[in-house]
Amino acid sequence: MEASGDGLKVAYQGCPGAYSEAAAKKAYPSCQTVPCEYFETAFQAVENWVADRAVLPLENSLGGSIHRNYDLLLRHRLHIVGDVRLAVRHCLLANRGVKIENLRSAMSHPQALAQCEQTLTKLGIEHREAVDDTAGAAKLIAEHKLQDTGAVASSLAAQLYGLDILAENIQDDTDNITRFMMLAREPIIPRTDKPFKTSIVFSLEEGPGQLFKALAVFALRKINLTKMESRPHKKKPLRLADDNCSAPLK
Repeated sequence: MEASGDGLKVAYQGCPGAYSEAAAKKAYPSCQTVPCEYFETAFQAVENWVADRAVLPLENSLGGSIHRNYDLLLRHRLHIVGDVRLAVRHCLLANRGVKIENLRSAMSHPQALAQCEQTLTKLGIEHREAVDDTAGAAKLIAEHKLQDTGAVASSLAAQLYGLDILAENIQDDTDNITRFMMLAREPIIPRTDKPFKTSIVFSLEEGPGQLFKALAVFALRKINLTKMESRPHKKKPLRLADDNCSAPLK
């Protein structure tokens, strides 16, 4: 069941045709995908047994970390059971009969627009319109039959919403990879016959060298770290000192 996803319902954020849906299908090829409006809705779908898994983005090679999902990991009791990488190939989509020279505006997720900024400018498209997700932009343009606005989205979104692909691979950098995490209600138990990737979250006490001491635990045991992420400790506000260095922290 894990290998192909037969019988699994997999939640993702976005409309049908979103890159997150493609990642869910890559992780579980035979699964039934469950679109969710927000990241947190996808977490809740698994917690409430509406879905069996969730596939959500953690980081993009151009845009960096998706901090919202790191924070949601701490708020919800789901476990990372795998990850999947998806090459993002942006296309410029428009309604049937519309040409590139007819377009005055491009609509998509803010990160997708940023990733195609130079190419869109070279094509003479000056204005940008940000929406919640790439497939949602394609759906909106199709529903409203917009003639002067194109969507930056996937080829699958073009197929689903009946749009023409005016240009392919319009991202400014060809190495555009997004890493997605696969979430479940129950953790997997690591075996000893092959390496397992593990994610750990911890906080530190105040004082010099605390981070160094924590990382030494891994270094002394020859455990390789592939990524580090620092997030605010929301229950502990920053401590401030007065100009007088001898004054106590407050």
